[in-house]
Amino acid sequence: METTRRGLLAAGAATAAIAPLSRARAQANTIRIGVLTDMSGTYRDNTGPTSVAATREAVAEFGTSHGFTIEVLEADHQNRPDVGSNIARQWYDQGVDLILDVPTSSVGLAVNQIAKEKNKLYINVGSATADLTGPQCGPTTLHWAYDTYMLAKSTGGAMVRAGGDSWYFITADYAFGHALERDNTTFIRAAGGRVLGAVRTPFPGTTDFSSFLVQAAAARPKVIGLANAGGDTANCVKQAAEFGITRRGIKLAALLLFLNDVNGIGLQTAQGLVCTESFYWDTNDKTRAWTQRVVRRTPTNYPSMIHAGCYSAALHFLKVVAAMGVPAAKASGLELTNRMKAMPTEDDCFGPGTIRVDGRRLCPSFLFEVKAPSESRGPWDYYKLLQTTPAEEAYRPLSEGGCPLVRG
Repeated sequence: METTRRGLLAAGAATAAIAPLSRARAQANTIRIGVLTDMSGTYRDNTGPTSVAATREAVAEFGTSHGFTIEVLEADHQNRPDVGSNIARQWYDQGVDLILDVPTSSVGLAVNQIAKEKNKLYINVGSATADLTGPQCGPTTLHWAYDTYMLAKSTGGAMVRAGGDSWYFITADYAFGHALERDNTTFIRAAGGRVLGAVRTPFPGTTDFSSFLVQAAAARPKVIGLANAGGDTANCVKQAAEFGITRRGIKLAALLLFLNDVNGIGLQTAQGLVCTESFYWDTNDKTRAWTQRVVRRTPTNYPSMIHAGCYSAALHFLKVVAAMGVPAAKASGLELTNRMKAMPTEDDCFGPGTIRVDGRRLCPSFLFEVKAPSESRGPWDYYKLLQTTPAEEAYRPLSEGGCPLVRG
């Protein structure tokens, strides 16, 4: 049985007013999953309601024959660390067993600290920063689906190999943007490329990127790297087309581009962009069938790798709870996390996988090119595969991350 409770937030408020859980804390046979996400901001389509729908699909697939009840809660963190931290703290104190998703790296890093303090499980899917499995890794945090290192190795590395050896970054001015610029710079320089400069853009707080694009183009790079995501990336791509920047021989590298962004931009403008995802709905029969199940819940939005990650992580969590038993799973977030790492993962979105000691869930990454309108066979048919990076090569080596769990 699945029950849903919505976390209520006053618009613009610095603190969250969470709707009280309807059942008493003493109901020890209930497992609670809190999906902490962006329901109203720039990442809404890439996370938000479809992350909740994907989590519910995991609960439905898991079924009702395991002897415990499952509740799914949802809340909007407004892309603000203070709001996200307040929700996370209240949820854990009220008996939430898992916090899931959490786009926006500054919020994700804040929730990571609370999970460690409370000895509670946190599975990050939406936040991209690889620091969550590096210097900021926590004993009760897992990182699913993608990160900035994986994106940089696949997308940034491919652009340099294709001749894009001089770069200028337009970078969202918070933890995610900084990490994406940093990790791409590492691969660009290692391949013999140069970074000519970077400009930081407010996050959140701007939709007009024209002055930043003009500044970047004035440096005459071969590639302008968009170290942002969601609506910010979409606006940059659209405005670059309006200013004719790509007609000057400058390529755009959308360093984190989702299928949902391509849908918003349109193939006419987005065609030729390259991007990296770990999931695409049209990969095989299982991904297509799973996508149709989720789309019944969200008919105007197809799932991205974040949505697939929420499903995959929630399903693995529920399998581990069933194996441990509810009392043991609730007793210690650390023991629960260790069992999550020890048990191999398997689901329709990613197939088989493993979780490393630093909390990194391993899966292949796929480099895609956005199709031209003439190549698309129908709605949401937007990608063609360029290359695949195997799971064991896609992510930063354990020895390079600086995770205290590895040193220990």
